Amino acid sequence: MSTHSTLLLVLAAVAVIIVVRWVAGRTGLPAAALLPLVGIAYALLPGPNVGLDPNLVLMVVLPPLLYSAALDSSLLDLRRNLRIVVSLSVVLVLLTGILVGVGFHLFVAGATLAAGIAVGAAIAPPDPVAALAVGRRVNLPPKMITIIQGEGLLNDATALTMLSVAVAAAVGGKFSFPAAVGQFLLAAVGGVAVGAVVAWAKRLARPLHADPLVSNAISLATPFVAYLLGEALHVSGVLAVVVAGLIVGHQTPQIGSGAARLQTSAVWRLVDFLLEGFVFLLIGQQLPEVVRGLRQYDTSTIVIAVAVSVGVVLLLRPAWLVLTQSLPRSLHTRLGGIAEQDDSDEPGTARQVARADRNARRLTSREVVALSWSGTRGVISLAAIFTLPLTTHDGSPFPDRDLLLFCAFVVVLVTLVGQGLTFAPLVRKLGLRADDTDRARVRNEARSAAVEAALSRLDALAADEPDSAKAVDITRTQLRTRLARYRGRLDLLQQSESPEVPTSPEYETALQVRRTAIDAQREELLRWRDSGRLPDEELRVLERELDHEELLLPRRTSS
Repeated sequence: MSTHSTLLLVLAAVAVIIVVRWVAGRTGLPAAALLPLVGIAYALLPGPNVGLDPNLVLMVVLPPLLYSAALDSSLLDLRRNLRIVVSLSVVLVLLTGILVGVGFHLFVAGATLAAGIAVGAAIAPPDPVAALAVGRRVNLPPKMITIIQGEGLLNDATALTMLSVAVAAAVGGKFSFPAAVGQFLLAAVGGVAVGAVVAWAKRLARPLHADPLVSNAISLATPFVAYLLGEALHVSGVLAVVVAGLIVGHQTPQIGSGAARLQTSAVWRLVDFLLEGFVFLLIGQQLPEVVRGLRQYDTSTIVIAVAVSVGVVLLLRPAWLVLTQSLPRSLHTRLGGIAEQDDSDEPGTARQVARADRNARRLTSREVVALSWSGTRGVISLAAIFTLPLTTHDGSPFPDRDLLLFCAFVVVLVTLVGQGLTFAPLVRKLGLRADDTDRARVRNEARSAAVEAALSRLDALAADEPDSAKAVDITRTQLRTRLARYRGRLDLLQQSESPEVPTSPEYETALQVRRTAIDAQREELLRWRDSGRLPDEELRVLERELDHEELLLPRRTSS
């Protein structure tokens, strides 16, 4: 394909991604479920098609997507829900791979156990992009978001390590269960260590993060450094990326300038948008290749293989969740124990304890149903299965490679499109919804505490530096006005008994007045520019100031 054709194809893909995003916004359907359908439609048309290069996906696409997701996650929330996250991302992935392998060995004519475990490992890890997009749109409770997000961060490392062991056995290498366990533990521990080292090195580069452009360059390079270093040391590069992202995300408020953080966040949102769009389009375009090699199999063999793959994926997840949630309550208490009631008189203590208890408790039946349906598979499953070698050590074809490719493709389509499109109606039917009032209350409590800390610091500054008294008084007046607004909003939230955030006409009017003032300033600056009184360079500086001020205004009353 010529450079000109490649560029046109890329631009066409970007246009499709934008249109699908617009359609998804209008219809409420997840773009991650719509894009593969568009990809299939394109694959059926005459003309050039794009093949999936698994090494490109695993080395170029996967690290930034995982790193960005890790930056957006909460290390503390993940630790609070670590038991169920590990249960889903490690134990369930291993069980899925093994059961699919056993199913292939028992029911699919001629299939080997190792080949079955290989496809099982590929289809075992859910890709949470579609589920998270839907979950956030329908306001899924934070604990559910954390579990889905945490599972998606950690399960790829488990699946890829399991896949490498299965492939080694399938191509004729010697298989040893103790050696396989040792390899898995080494990959996991080594990946965690490499990720921690990369995060530590990034923290050492703290002085460089004051420059937004340099900070962005370092941030974009970090996931690739972590992945390549992990792979070079023969440990889990995927886990290294995730651990680095979690630690860096936890430390980000302490590193760099506010401008650097705002710009970095915007850059990663754009990277996510484009990479996710491309990979979901790419999924659909693999249809011709995965179908091409099925001529050698009879229909019954194909149906049985697909039934085993899809059946294990769809049925094992809810069965595992029900089983683990049925264990004695003592086994559900997270490490360190559930927070106990505090007898202190500090404001908000009882609510903090209640929130900690909600995080620690076992899942409800409605949450189990929702989590059971959130296991959508994605491009990682296809990239993993496409890494299967064409031949074994003795030169013979890899056993049932074409059948394994087709099974993985069907599982991805069934879960991504079927579960992705029905997840939002299911969540609404279950009535699972975050408590907006509680979340808004927490934010306003934190805002009030932050302003009070600033006022206390200003008092100390005025005492130590009398010459700053006038500037301190001006800032103190501004902070006290802000504190009064936060406290008024907090009083309204504390009186509310509804999970919906109460509306306040005065608060909404104040927001509208501030937006009107910003719009007027922006319009006047444009008039100055258009009349030749203000250079474009200066306009961009002033416009950026207004944009930051506008960004501070809440979009809805949930703040």
